[in-house]
Amino acid sequence: MNTSRTGTIIREHRTVKNMTQKELADKLGVTTFAVSKWENGKSLPDISLLVPISSILDISLDELITGRQ
Repeated sequence: MNTSRTGTIIREHRTVKNMTQKELADKLGVTTFAVSKWENGKSLPDISLLVPISSILDISLDELITGRQ
């Protein structure tokens, strides 16, 4: 996984859904700081969060992991 590309995908799909970082964080049970770090390419989500993230953002797990649509 590329931290920068994964973060960009999360940010793009979150904003398309008109969802704030706080709303995404609340749905995942993480802090807004964690979501911010993902979106800025400073860290990656925990592996246990990948399926919930892809479900919430309506993207495939493959897209989230590989960065390809």
